Amino acid sequence: MPDGPADGPPPDPGPVPGPNLGPSADLSGARPGGPSRRIAWTAAELLSAEFPPPRWAVPGVLAEGVNLLAGPPKVGKSWLALALAVAVATGGKALGAIEVDAGPVLYLALEDTGRRLQSRLSKVLADRDVWPETLSFAIEWPALTSGGDAQLAAWLDDHPSARLVIVDVFAKVRGTVAPGMSAYDADYLSMSRIKAVADHYGVAVMLIHHTRKATSDDFLTDVSGTNGLAGAADATLVLRRTRGEADGILHVVGRDVDEAQYAMAFRPELGTWQMLDKPAGELGISDTAATILAHLRSNEGEGPKQISDATGLSYELVKKTVARMTGKGQLDTDGRGRYFAPTDGHAA
Repeated sequence: MPDGPADGPPPDPGPVPGPNLGPSADLSGARPGGPSRRIAWTAAELLSAEFPPPRWAVPGVLAEGVNLLAGPPKVGKSWLALALAVAVATGGKALGAIEVDAGPVLYLALEDTGRRLQSRLSKVLADRDVWPETLSFAIEWPALTSGGDAQLAAWLDDHPSARLVIVDVFAKVRGTVAPGMSAYDADYLSMSRIKAVADHYGVAVMLIHHTRKATSDDFLTDVSGTNGLAGAADATLVLRRTRGEADGILHVVGRDVDEAQYAMAFRPELGTWQMLDKPAGELGISDTAATILAHLRSNEGEGPKQISDATGLSYELVKKTVARMTGKGQLDTDGRGRYFAPTDGHAA
């Protein structure tokens, strides 16, 4: 990557080169730098087996395997992916809060042009004189069913210390569906093909995808397509943000990742998302509600009169606000006039 925009626009390097390895990747051999991947044990062998911990691209958020990041169009998924890519490629803090180890990153920006990528990177890397050589881009890539998985395996062979691969968007590489195959089976099979690569190389792969137009209380049902997509993924992340608002919530759930919600803020002047140091449930609530919630976190089980006396808010205002917050799932109550912050630390 050239030394930033100050030296003039860098030439568009085109797609990352990769050898033509045929229609599908052969992953039967040994993983580079390590033994062959074992796939069967007896119960006794499992009892004494020692397994390395999961490799994290972003601890607590992105682990090795397939991670599906979904969100509505123009919510900021690509900005989030680019911020994570830069953080992992350079080391330091991801999302302004999580320490990450540096390692090579491949970003397949399949809806972008070289010019647009340069513009976005100029914003994200505005404070750097030198752009990272460990961050590679491609704006075209074969479908997985047409050798795309083999080309990805070849790149990972050439970069054995790679920590993250981003596919933006997954629909561009899914490939064709066999006639007569159900939608669920087609979704699951397309995920399984790229999961085979991720599992073999022990690398985190993040697939950008869209959500349905209608949202629901369960963020997993927001993912567009059948349950085969989220079912095959090792982790699912859903980014939600009200149109026109800077703040959003990143929902995360997975096999190696604890279910969590993170309060996020988009910084348009920096072109990046940052993780906020507050519970996700406090986003988008009034100052009055935030005051009550903060008070109840350290004073559980108080009623409106106690809350009013402690915070200086009027009794009638507190009484109406706690009732409204309880109805929205932002507070819990024992039904006897005592209120509690949600037990999981996040409002619904």
